[in-house]
Amino acid sequence: MRIDHRLARKIDFGLIAVVLIICIIGVMMVGSATEGALSNRHIRTQIISVLIGIGAIIAIMLIDYNSLSRMYIPIYILSNALLLAVLVMGTGQEQWGANRWIRIAGFQFQPADFAKIGIIICLAKMIDDNKESIHKIPTLMKIIAFAGLPMLLIMRQPDLGTTMAFASFTFGMLFIAGLRYKHILITGIMGVVSLPFMWFVVLKGYQQQRILTFLNPELDPQGAGYHIIQSKITVGAGRTLGMRLENFLGINPPSTTFFHHFGFLPEKHTDFIFSVIAQELGFVGSIVLLILYAILLIKCMNVAREAKDDFGKYIVTGITFMLAFHIIANIAMTIGLMPVTGKPLPFVSYGGTFMLSNMIALGLVLNVNMRRDKINF
Repeated sequence: MRIDHRLARKIDFGLIAVVLIICIIGVMMVGSATEGALSNRHIRTQIISVLIGIGAIIAIMLIDYNSLSRMYIPIYILSNALLLAVLVMGTGQEQWGANRWIRIAGFQFQPADFAKIGIIICLAKMIDDNKESIHKIPTLMKIIAFAGLPMLLIMRQPDLGTTMAFASFTFGMLFIAGLRYKHILITGIMGVVSLPFMWFVVLKGYQQQRILTFLNPELDPQGAGYHIIQSKITVGAGRTLGMRLENFLGINPPSTTFFHHFGFLPEKHTDFIFSVIAQELGFVGSIVLLILYAILLIKCMNVAREAKDDFGKYIVTGITFMLAFHIIANIAMTIGLMPVTGKPLPFVSYGGTFMLSNMIALGLVLNVNMRRDKINF
């Protein structure tokens, strides 16, 4: 199966280049964060993840995305089945107080990463089918219930961060589809009113502690506040140009703070990889990465705007909001602007499942962009 040459000419190589540059930065920083015995293994694994992801992009581009609209029910069932499997005893691999992983034949993956893509496709179809009545309460409730089932399954793991990611792209897709401002206001009021219920009934003890330590990390500096305190120290150590370059130039004499991301910062190659980037590449390097992410998101929104149909527009919109949430949540938590959510940084953080799911999402964006105009064969 090949891509028609008329479609191939419409591949956005600029978007691909931006993502590959971000991936290269990610491989370098994963290696830096894991210097020592694990460094080579992590670098090799991350490179393999990127290469597999590129293969997934090519495979996704071969499929006309409109064919997915006819498969949205099986995709929805499969996505929820994967999330449910995590909760079934014997399939969920419990780590850090939550069941979020499935281990099969020695391989471990997080189903929620793939479920996000599946639910975005299904929501795009659901919204497209009901776009004429999207402003009506019954239609809105039906769509929210459709998105609510996987969110409830994720909350049971429990995984508040991924639930927030689902909520972000659901809201974004509804907003682009024409959700009225009064509905946004009502939703906001309902959210505020439900805060006591969320705090006392829904949130687990460790999640409450994360919020309290976000407000004041010194409440538990050796426990729940440890991550954010060490992250801030690591970020601050990078200064303008990054510790490696400044040490090389003699601007900043080497000090023990150089080792914060090696020894004292937890999850340094996954959730807190941006702290390592800020230390190694400094303020300048961090801004460069943010610019690359901004270009990525702008390009995605342009694809959504130019899509030939609403189904494609909603798919790309959902992916854009999903990526934006991960980027904002990850960076904000590393500098103390949000509670620790455990969300990795797209195309940068170490992890095969997360990398592959992001590459699949990118493949869908490229797919919609390639087919933005009708072609007569």
